Amino acid sequence: MVRLKEQWSAEYDRWSRRDLSQTQYVYLWADGIYVNVRLESEENSRQCLLVLMGATAEGKKELIAVRDGYRESEQSWSELLLDLKGRGLSLAPKLAVGDGALGFWAALRKVFPETREQRCWVHKTANVLAKMPRSVQPRAKEALHEIWQAETREAANKAFDAFLEKYQAKFSAACECLRKDREVLLTFYDFPAE
Repeated sequence: MVRLKEQWSAEYDRWSRRDLSQTQYVYLWADGIYVNVRLESEENSRQCLLVLMGATAEGKKELIAVRDGYRESEQSWSELLLDLKGRGLSLAPKLAVGDGALGFWAALRKVFPETREQRCWVHKTANVLAKMPRSVQPRAKEALHEIWQAETREAANKAFDAFLEKYQAKFSAACECLRKDREVLLTFYDFPAE
């Protein structure tokens, strides 16, 4: 078991130091993952795994980085992004997708200020639905899907407005959760599929 751990550690070390100077990621996906393990101290309980995925211009998805961080702090994300830049990732990605964790966005704006922001629809859908009763959630989820699955930004805006009109009176907290990120939820319409 010890030998396997040493081998895995060596492989991870090589992978996490690999040269990225010949790589360009057009899109990034970022998330912090918290695991349910019992850790010795309260300080360690705030640790999470920072995970960064990327897609090349050819559409190939790759795991870029997995690293421990303190919660999803700006400092932790900055260290990760600066490490990637230091290993040769010099061209800023066109678009980054992530949840509402402010640490990632603050770090991204400093390290790759040209990169556009897109909020994650999976996270946003879960957050909006959590503010509604279970009986309403299936219909509300369909209405949310109509927004991000719309063919055009215009159609997405119509679906967005329809959702707000339908649910605002009874579920204002859910609607505010959606409304506050409207622009960054629709950024991907600036990047046509072709």
